Order: sequence, then structure tokens, then C-alpha cells
Amino acid sequence: MLVKEIKLLLIKDLKLELKQSYTINSILLYAFSTVFISYLSLNGTIDAGTWNALFWIILLFTSINAVVKSFVQESPARHLYYYTLTSPQAVILSKIIYNSLLMLIITTLSFAFYLFYLENHVANWGLYLVTLIAGSLGFASLLTMVSAISSRSNNNFGLMAILSFPIILPMLMTIIKVSKMALIGGNYSASAWNYIGVLALLNLIVIIMAYLLFPYLWRD
Repeated sequence: MLVKEIKLLLIKDLKLELKQSYTINSILLYAFSTVFISYLSLNGTIDAGTWNALFWIILLFTSINAVVKSFVQESPARHLYYYTLTSPQAVILSKIIYNSLLMLIITTLSFAFYLFYLENHVANWGLYLVTLIAGSLGFASLLTMVSAISSRSNNNFGLMAILSFPIILPMLMTIIKVSKMALIGGNYSASAWNYIGVLALLNLIVIIMAYLLFPYLWRD
């Protein structure tokens, strides 16, 4: 029953996104313009550490802009309608899955654009790509949970920015550290994959917390 509800809600979100394609286009425009301004400012020359940190900063703020609309764009009347039809667990899990798919698309396109304008510094492609996937899924799940909390206030975006920064900082530091290892290359395989395991564990904890805590928000 839960899987069926998640599937229906996910299809609904995808149809809404296709109907309002300007939303994802504006997010991609934000990411591309930020990359292009960075290229013009740096003249295409940048060291590996700055290259890595700049990309994840761009992706973080792009993620916030992409995920903030998860609950904010839906009216209280629609939430009440969902309340009568489906379980809160199905709602939050469908949002996490949808935002994860959205973030994977945005990350792929942004990274391709980033490589096009700023020189490539990646030494270990396998490790870096796994980090990209883990980071995208981590941003999506954590920011979805924060978006659900902030949607209950009048100042949605401001509250989301305040709540998300201290929560997402440990994940961001881990992502930057392991992705930097992928840039340097060398004998970092064991410790790097340990960090990937930490990221996977953090993602799992966030999803479990969202699954357990969202029903209490849903009742309000």
C-alpha cells in the first residue's frame, strides 16, 4: 500500500514539474550563470582545492533553491486533501525520491557545464562520481526534511536557510574532504571509501528521521 501511494505521489510531482518546466529551467540558469561568472572572474585558471570547494558551494545553493519549493508551492488546502487520501510517510518519502532524482539531473548538468568552462582537476573519476551521487542524494534528503519543517512558518525560505546550514555543514565538510581525495589521487582509497560509507550512513539517518518525525508535522 505504501509503495503504491509513493508511486502515485511521485507521478503527480513529475506531471506538475513537466507542466511548470520554467522552475527547473530557472534553477539550471542559476547554476550555469554562477559557473560562467566564476569562469570570467578566474579567467579559467584555478587550483584544485578552490575548484573543488567552489563547485560544492555552487551545488549547495542550487540545491536549496531546487528543494525549497517541495512543500512551499503547495497550499494548505492541498495538504489537507493529501491528509484525507494518503499517509504522511508516503508523502515525505515521495518528496525525497523526487528531489533526489531532480538533484541528480541538476548535478550532472552543472558538473558538465563546470568542466566545460573550468579545467578538469579530477584524478580518480570513480571516486569523484560516487561522491557526486552521494552528495546529491544527501542534499536532497536533508533539505527535503528541512523544507517540510520550514513550510509550517510564514518565512519559509529564511527559516530553511537558518535550519539547513548547521545541519548540512557536517555532510558538506565530509563531501569536500572525500572529493578532494579524488582530485589528488594516490593512496587514499581505503580512507576515501570509509568517508563514502559515512555519507551513506548520514543519508540513511536523515531518511529514517524524516520517516519518523514527519507524521507529527503532518498532524498540525
